[in-house]
Amino acid sequence: MADISCDIVVVGAGVLGLCVANELAARGRDVRVVDPGRANASSIAAGMIAPAFETVLDGGDAERGALLRDAAALWPAFAARFGLTLDRTPAEWRGPEAGMIHARLAALGFEATRTAGGVAAPEDMRLEAGASLQALSERLGPRRIGAGVDRLARHESGWRIDAGGTGIRATRVIMATGVALAVPGLPHLASSLIATVRPIKGQIGWTADVLTDRVLRGPGGYVAPAADGTLIGATMVEGARDLAVDPAASDRLLAMAQVLTGHGIAPAVQWRVGVRGGSADGLPIAGPIGDGLHLALAPRRNGWLLGPMVARVVADGIEGRPRDRYATAFDPLRFSPPAD
Repeated sequence: MADISCDIVVVGAGVLGLCVANELAARGRDVRVVDPGRANASSIAAGMIAPAFETVLDGGDAERGALLRDAAALWPAFAARFGLTLDRTPAEWRGPEAGMIHARLAALGFEATRTAGGVAAPEDMRLEAGASLQALSERLGPRRIGAGVDRLARHESGWRIDAGGTGIRATRVIMATGVALAVPGLPHLASSLIATVRPIKGQIGWTADVLTDRVLRGPGGYVAPAADGTLIGATMVEGARDLAVDPAASDRLLAMAQVLTGHGIAPAVQWRVGVRGGSADGLPIAGPIGDGLHLALAPRRNGWLLGPMVARVVADGIEGRPRDRYATAFDPLRFSPPAD
């Protein structure tokens, strides 16, 4: 069978890979996405686009808050371009720390409104993660290749990708592989940067019971509406990459959800585990690294929030456009080893 030829191959079909691929396709680039099609951390997430509460809960400063706010501001146009639906219902914080949370949001420059139950953050929104990931994938149609990548190798005009018996020749390759190990054949720099991605295990529950009409956050987690019920989340276990459900974590999350909603939770909660990637400074590793290679990795728990911004940074890097402050902040080479 003859090799497939294209301009760009994206390896990985999580939220970053699919956002990048759709952005490039919309710009008229000949792109393919290679992924075996299994469930990933993006598909089981709550779909939070929550710059305000994520900044506060991560202890971020005003600069980090501004970056996340700018990332969220890209979402309405991105959703309209690619047929995604945003839920603009403001998220709420409920708990004894409401006064402190309100003051912190205001100090960071976020809009915050006191409610009867706590504090609302009108800038925080969400989408249905699974449905949105499927929609982004389906938009690519035959440009999706359902296989894992076995090996990469240089050739005269770029790269050859061996993927489940299919050979693909491309000028550029974007690695959007989450927490997976480096694909054989990548140069040392790419492999070493991929090795810096830190795994973060996350556990989230789903129940068919409708417990809330908006995201509710509080000490220890959140509950979020879903098209078919309610999501209860989520843990973050740094350094873990196993997919085993932790019963103790399940109990803690259930107790948290009961406090936030005021409802008892039926025992038939389905628990799901995914592993996300994070960097040493909590920002994505996204952009060019030379030799026609680009990375789109490590958004920590903000993959959905940062998807359009990472897509723009990577696409602009491929097209050689002037670097902006986001490209500088996400530059993969900030983690490269110093030259001898």
